[in-house]
Amino acid sequence: MQSLLPRDRSMVRNSQPILGATVDALSWDQAIRQIATWSAARESRYICLCNVHSVVTASQDPEFRTAIQEADLCAPDGAPVAWALRQLGFPSQQRINGPDLMWKYLHEASRLGQKVFFYGSTDATLARLRIILAVQFPDLIVVGTYSPPFRPLTPKEDRKEIDKINRSGASTIFVSLGCPKQEKWMFAHRSQIHAVLIGVGAAFDYHAGTIKRAPLWMQRHGLEWLYRLGAEPRRLFRRYAITNTLFIIGFSKQIMLRALGKFRSRV
Repeated sequence: MQSLLPRDRSMVRNSQPILGATVDALSWDQAIRQIATWSAARESRYICLCNVHSVVTASQDPEFRTAIQEADLCAPDGAPVAWALRQLGFPSQQRINGPDLMWKYLHEASRLGQKVFFYGSTDATLARLRIILAVQFPDLIVVGTYSPPFRPLTPKEDRKEIDKINRSGASTIFVSLGCPKQEKWMFAHRSQIHAVLIGVGAAFDYHAGTIKRAPLWMQRHGLEWLYRLGAEPRRLFRRYAITNTLFIIGFSKQIMLRALGKFRSRV
């Protein structure tokens, strides 16, 4: 399915429904270039990264599904989702994950002089992240960070934070609130914040070193989930067991219905 990017008639999206989410097929270069283009104009946009948990949750939670479907870009985070796109006609599709997308874009933002803001995680993680970024990207312009409380903000507090972000001059906001909270937050704030919002999950913690990431060979072979499961078995076992099973069942049905539709169209 091809559709035009919302409010941007110059770029065509190659997207496919995967369970409850519509996910875009694109390359790393296309993703970075699009973020940089929107950021240069300080357009109000938001970008979601969908893994197995996301596409399954989108099939169960109408509010979350709306947040995913309304995103200006929805990239395939998670090896199974990238694999699903390859089965749906995009054989070269790679995984576009949050930590790497953030790091690659920071290179570009540093080169272009685009201002960035980090929203989410904890004060301690943000402080460590700023130290590391100052070393890795000495020319990067970080105009602010904010760790919101776990409770919902009052309307007054929310308005204050929106004004703070807009006054900072940031053109890109990295959002690290976890799924599905960050996607719902971006959907609710897109029209109010004059910048590109990118939900990157635990990327702040990975780059700050507060959470250890899987070895590179596991990342390259789509086994990062296995490393995370080994690190947090009690928290993640049930989630992976349920969502992975639902993904396999749901996508198998989708493939069969797709094949049946093609067969009937030929008869």
